[in-house]
Amino acid sequence: MTGDTQGREAQAQVARAGRVLARHGLVTAFGHVSVRADRQLLITPAADLAEIGAADLILVDLDTETLPPGAPAETWAHLRLYAARPDVGAIARAQPPPAFAAAAVTSVIRPLHGQACWIGDQLPVHDDPRLLRSAALADAAVSALGQGNGLLLRGNGAIACGRTPEDAVTRMWLLAAACQAWLAAKAAGEPKALSADEIASWRAAERELLPRLWRHLSR
Repeated sequence: MTGDTQGREAQAQVARAGRVLARHGLVTAFGHVSVRADRQLLITPAADLAEIGAADLILVDLDTETLPPGAPAETWAHLRLYAARPDVGAIARAQPPPAFAAAAVTSVIRPLHGQACWIGDQLPVHDDPRLLRSAALADAAVSALGQGNGLLLRGNGAIACGRTPEDAVTRMWLLAAACQAWLAAKAAGEPKALSADEIASWRAAERELLPRLWRHLSR
């Protein structure tokens, strides 16, 4: 891992991100956050994120073949996603309640409102409810994610990613909101998704506005 100061900062970021997930009801007793740290990842342990501090986090080598004690069994999802996506610096794994319902009735959600565009052009569904507790199962989910920043896992919650833990957690909150909006629109009629040009206009403002949303969520 990098120097002591940078390492402590990364620990604090990950622990805080986990607590924000818990505060907003995006996780219960299950869920995890990680950040890429050179040739390792730093991840929350298999524990309630509301109770996690910086000292509780676990270092895992990115090329490991065996998970260290205390690491979540689904650390494989983080390892395989980092291997496939060099652009990803952090990952949030959670169980937003609207994600369970949405993933059960569709194969993809397209943005219905501007902020949902910050997840990606679409929000795909990985159609396998098994826990991602092996490299093979994790690889299948990573393939379904593609180049996006959010993935619904049928019967198993969701994954969101970004450059930082703050990005990943903010996108997880947006993922839950996107599912809730889609479910409400589908119940009322046929949802009208944003066009490619409309999505592009919102994506252009992402770097400016996504941090503002994080500040709101983390206050």
